[in-house]
Amino acid sequence: MTLDVYYSATPNGWKISIMIEELKEVGVGLPEVRLHMMSLEDGDQFASEFTAINPNQRMPALMHDGRAIFESCAILQYLGETYPSPLLPQGPARWDVLPWLYWQAANLGPVFGNKVSYTRYIDVDEATKAHPMDRFGNEGARLVRVMARRLEVAPWLGGETFSVADIAAFPWVRAYKWAKIDITAEPRVVDWLERCRRRPGVQRGVAWGVPQEEAERFSADRRARYKAMGASIAANERLNERN
Repeated sequence: MTLDVYYSATPNGWKISIMIEELKEVGVGLPEVRLHMMSLEDGDQFASEFTAINPNQRMPALMHDGRAIFESCAILQYLGETYPSPLLPQGPARWDVLPWLYWQAANLGPVFGNKVSYTRYIDVDEATKAHPMDRFGNEGARLVRVMARRLEVAPWLGGETFSVADIAAFPWVRAYKWAKIDITAEPRVVDWLERCRRRPGVQRGVAWGVPQEEAERFSADRRARYKAMGASIAANERLNERN
């Protein structure tokens, strides 16, 4: 029995690689992890074999014991329940964690992702971008303040211990410079980000699929390729190419 991870080095992909490395870090015995690197540039996500696993044709996905799981936060919950650890507490304490996990899925990820798209990928005139840039920039700043208020009362998003909620949020907050959403006005969020970064499991997780020297900062060439890939994915002309 293996954990087949369909993966690309993106914020949603890093959620899964970090989760697996953090499970190892707390001593959970995992089966063999088989990594399937997916090229978004080449359209691997649209292949019929992958569509059978994830009908939404997006990264990441997981196959385990004959079951296909898609949506990154669902994968985090699946791994947390299948391999119990403090990363997803059992009993009532899980309800300190799960709302923040889904807060990331419904709020932080989409807003930061849209801000990245308009900041880096969508090539239209500035007047056309003005409203969405303001909208997603202001909402991104608001969400950072939401995090800061939570971190006033607990060291981690889910409470007293690092959890799947932090794993879900970290890759997006980590990209604040790429998204041009300033987090530095909220020292608690900056401190949380650095504490996440220092974790060995997190460090190994963000290194999946990229050269070790680029784990914390992509090369200029890789940034240019990601920008081109993002522009292609964000283009309206691509919307109806696949089904």
